[in-house]
Amino acid sequence: MKITPNIGILNALIRITVGLTLLSWCTAKLVKQPWRDSYLFVALCGAMKVAEGIVRYCPMTALFEKCQCMVDEGKLGGSVDGNIDAADGVEGLTGDAMPYNPT
Repeated sequence: MKITPNIGILNALIRITVGLTLLSWCTAKLVKQPWRDSYLFVALCGAMKVAEGIVRYCPMTALFEKCQCMVDEGKLGGSVDGNIDAADGVEGLTGDAMPYNPT
């Protein structure tokens, strides 16, 4: 699996700043209350944000981009060109499974 940067420089700097802020806050809280597991979880999230900023790769962004490509190619249903075809059915028009019946 080839990992290429998928976030920009400014986004990476923001992630590093927020991650280091979370890490310093959690470290200060863990010194006073080491039995709290929630601070450890926030520290792990902060460390993950710092790592994402350093390598400039976000797995959630990559997953979102991959899903968008799949939708654009028509692999998840619907038409490839984005227009509503007869094969799409009524769901493409109303967003519901059943057509609107006023009676």
